[in-house]
Amino acid sequence: MYQTFKVLATETVSHKALDADIYSAIPTEKVDGTCCYVTTYKGQPYLWARLDRKPNKLAEKRFKNFLHSKQNSKEFFWNVEEDFKPVPECWIPAKEIEQLNGNPMPDENGHIPGWVPVEKNNKQYCWHSSVVNYEFEIALVLKLHPDDSGLLEITAVPLSDLLEQTLELIGTNINGNPYGLGSKKHPLHLLIPHGAFQIRNLPTLKHSDLLSWFEGCREGKIEGIVWHCNDGCLIKVHRHHLGLCWPIPDTYMNSKPVIINMNLNKRDYAFDIKCLFHHFSKIDHQKFSRLKDIILDE
Repeated sequence: MYQTFKVLATETVSHKALDADIYSAIPTEKVDGTCCYVTTYKGQPYLWARLDRKPNKLAEKRFKNFLHSKQNSKEFFWNVEEDFKPVPECWIPAKEIEQLNGNPMPDENGHIPGWVPVEKNNKQYCWHSSVVNYEFEIALVLKLHPDDSGLLEITAVPLSDLLEQTLELIGTNINGNPYGLGSKKHPLHLLIPHGAFQIRNLPTLKHSDLLSWFEGCREGKIEGIVWHCNDGCLIKVHRHHLGLCWPIPDTYMNSKPVIINMNLNKRDYAFDIKCLFHHFSKIDHQKFSRLKDIILDE
């Protein structure tokens, strides 16, 4: 929002990463979508969409002036009750946000990250709502097949199994669709739990080795890496940090075959014939050579 410069990775590992013991962290694929969260709403598990609370024009101007001044050794003072635009009553702040006197405090960008529940008929979040069914309390999830790490699986997962997890929503109408899912006529969206795609053959944390891995390795054809540290800290490197392009034509996610395993045989599901769950139940157990090849017909 306020950045007018590029952020590039340095040759050395940051103090933050060292303090979080990045060398024993689990590296995972950074997926290019929009962040979601599953928690309880109206007494049942619900999908929540990311909604950052942003400063009003006056506060934004003050904050910009502060960032551009040479007084950055001083701390910027926010009046949370007056400086921010209103949000819906159902909005909740993200868990990791610092609190001061009971108020969530903004991050370094001047935003207060948070969530709003995805209601079934809310047009603003129609792509979010396409991957959940609240009547049957299930979500449409893309993950690794439990018996074969070389195979992806699209499956219906009980929302209760995803409680308190964050996920990434990807698909036709999200972030320019870097993975080539669906089409304008038949949009396709899926949820991916954060940390779902662990990276097995990551090189050392040297700048040159990471650069070579992203450029020359099939597994490196991803948006970035997220290290999940033992203390809960997340360390991220994006291709852009290394001066590399994204999106790219042939992503690693599209190099693997995918199977449809809806797991819907335990009860009768009467889905709306236009919804994604109906379309996927029609092609249940089919295998495709890559995600891009899944075409949903009428």
